[in-house]
Amino acid sequence: MVAKKPRIVIIGAGMAGLTAANKLYTSASSKDLFELCVVEGGNRIGGRINTSEFGGDRIEMGATWIHGIGGSPVHKIAQQINSLESEQPWECMDGFLDEPKTIVEGGFELNPSLVESISTLFKNLMDFAQGKLIESSENTEGVDFYKLAAKDYKTCKSNGVVSGKLGVVSGKLSVGAFLRQGLDAYWDSTKEEEEKMKGQGNWSRKLLEEANFAMHENVQRTYTSAGDLLTLDFGAESEYQMFPGEEITIAKGYLSIIESLASVLPKGLIQLGRKVARIEWQPEAQQSMENGYANGPVKLHFCDGSVMCADHVVVTVSLGVLKAGIGEDSGMFSPPLPSFKTEAISRLGYGVVNKLFLQLSSNHAGKDEDCNKFPFLQMAFHRADSELRHKKIPWWMRRTASICPIYKNSSVLLSWFAGKEAVELESLSDEEIINGVSATISSFLQAPQKQVNGNSHEFCKWSVGGSNGNEVKFSKVLKSKWGNDPLFLGSYSYIAVGSSGDDMDSLAEPLPAKIGNYETAGCPPLQILFAGEATHRNHYSTTHGAYLSGLREANRILQHYHCIGV
Repeated sequence: MVAKKPRIVIIGAGMAGLTAANKLYTSASSKDLFELCVVEGGNRIGGRINTSEFGGDRIEMGATWIHGIGGSPVHKIAQQINSLESEQPWECMDGFLDEPKTIVEGGFELNPSLVESISTLFKNLMDFAQGKLIESSENTEGVDFYKLAAKDYKTCKSNGVVSGKLGVVSGKLSVGAFLRQGLDAYWDSTKEEEEKMKGQGNWSRKLLEEANFAMHENVQRTYTSAGDLLTLDFGAESEYQMFPGEEITIAKGYLSIIESLASVLPKGLIQLGRKVARIEWQPEAQQSMENGYANGPVKLHFCDGSVMCADHVVVTVSLGVLKAGIGEDSGMFSPPLPSFKTEAISRLGYGVVNKLFLQLSSNHAGKDEDCNKFPFLQMAFHRADSELRHKKIPWWMRRTASICPIYKNSSVLLSWFAGKEAVELESLSDEEIINGVSATISSFLQAPQKQVNGNSHEFCKWSVGGSNGNEVKFSKVLKSKWGNDPLFLGSYSYIAVGSSGDDMDSLAEPLPAKIGNYETAGCPPLQILFAGEATHRNHYSTTHGAYLSGLREANRILQHYHCIGV
């Protein structure tokens, strides 16, 4: 009797799943050794990569950036398949060459020197958190940022434990608490300067700086997917790694990388519309286990009632799906995952980030070309509890840092949303979105844009629905909906206060778990393996993290079977 090949089933046709499938299929001798299958619950490949078109431009609904081109495996593939050039315009193809206009609610443009001082402060505080700030880092005002940040850290650690509002759990500090303490320390160090400077209108100098600082915090929320930076762990920041070099978008779209990985796989290997409902596995030795996959140690139950057995299953679903899957009513894993897994899944952070694209109507074009270019608008809002805030601006817009063309002179505008605002965006109608964005833009761009704390200066006037200037109208909108999509239930992971990189390592551990250096006696090894961005300790939340995790698990299987060419 001919022994049946071990069957490997990969759940999820995103970056991690397809990288694992590509590696397993193309490795020397593996074609004859394994039976390989990828099952995808949705009707497309790509997962959280989803390239689309809007207003004639190529856009990304999900993953957007190559985070550093030096050594990035994603950049290497993009180069090899010539995906970095395109005749069709694409999102951020010029890397935002225009200088942003930072405007405060009510229509005053901030003086560049004030914008720069707060930007420099924020950058230095984040560099300190990430272990990148060197001593004697001063700015033109003579502020020693390293000294300020180090003192800030010491203050947070000594005061924070007794005050929950500082974002400290069991003595662990949050990025949000560190940043706000840093702003307070900056104000203390520039008190004399503060007294000399005047504000504008209803804005004091301090309120202007705080609004500008909050704008940077809101950008950080979209970078990390932490809806509240008080939940983002400070200690883990220094473990997160970026590749060196510039950050770029992919001209032919991120989906071209996915399609390249999938192109080597034979037709039928990827099965779409195959959503897994339950994964049965064997944590203990079974007396009646027969050889081969027909009665393999893992049994997959699909939503359509069908069943598939496997020797190895690589789970690449999102952390959001895993969080839902360990709930009491879920039954995604049978028997349930061991406690070291469920505790890691529970502690880790996973947030929602959504993108909103708006198409400008063509009827606002006028004679003066420069006046019809929508600016790269950075928005500094009044505090949520301020009586001065414009009541027509909806709450879900107030933590959006910017709205700008996706490249110079594009008629497509883009805004990023995180946290509960991102979730709210998913439930809004197109009309509600257009009205909310229009009301916001009106507050920022309808008045002459005079610099705060500087010489009188104006740039081209925009108005929304007004009689003067150019009327901004939107013809259509497009938004992502990652939070409510049952296949993802969010966007990407972060290290929450109370968790650590160790939890990501635990998430990456295959099952059954080893006891010391030994497999569970008599139990088939590597039944369930885990890949995906949330399983990579240093590169979580990125496509290259997902790629590297897929490679890791494929290599784990290949090494188990002593395959050549690993």
